[in-house]
Amino acid sequence: MFKFCGRILAISKTPLRVNFKQIVSRGISKTPPTPGRSPLAVIFSNKYLLTTNIVSSGVLMFIGDIAQQEIEYRQHTLEKRYDYGRLTRMFLVGLVLGPIHHYYYLWIAKKWPARTTKIITWKIGLDQFIMSPICIGAFFYGMSALENKSLRDSTVELKEKFMETYTVDWLVWPPTQFINFYYVPVRFQVFYINGVTMLYNVFLSYIKHKPLKEEIPS
Repeated sequence: MFKFCGRILAISKTPLRVNFKQIVSRGISKTPPTPGRSPLAVIFSNKYLLTTNIVSSGVLMFIGDIAQQEIEYRQHTLEKRYDYGRLTRMFLVGLVLGPIHHYYYLWIAKKWPARTTKIITWKIGLDQFIMSPICIGAFFYGMSALENKSLRDSTVELKEKFMETYTVDWLVWPPTQFINFYYVPVRFQVFYINGVTMLYNVFLSYIKHKPLKEEIPS
């Protein structure tokens, strides 16, 4: 104990020399600060891009159905303002379509990276003749499955509503996809499509929930 106290007293009598230049040079970093990544950069990064595309697909389809239900409510075709079961079904189908769009756009961007008129025309044709029918079928069968409809009833509904849906699809998507394939960076293409789909989903919701001819009272 006495030895320890003696050492403390000896240290206290030693003159303190402070090198201020050394302190300043150590305290101030000469390395430029790394700028923080914005939330937008994070959600569209390779790590989170699939999640972003899936969630945005479901949410924007949900919003599209809200808009259509609001229209139907004001036209007095819906008793309640919102059918939450219907909203949930639209949201879930949107989530299912998200990864389809994600991998499809990554694939065609890798397969045909050039943004020439010829390549863009080819992509639009591929989209309209192959991808659009697949997505229309997935939408109707997916919604029907969540409504507990039989495969036969689902097919009857698809046959009756397909041509009307596909006709509007041709009016909306070729000009939309031209902008998408020519101007939009690949990582934002699905989100761009989902944004346009939010408006298109108002029509999809209308056509899906429109009664079949056999259901309309004569």
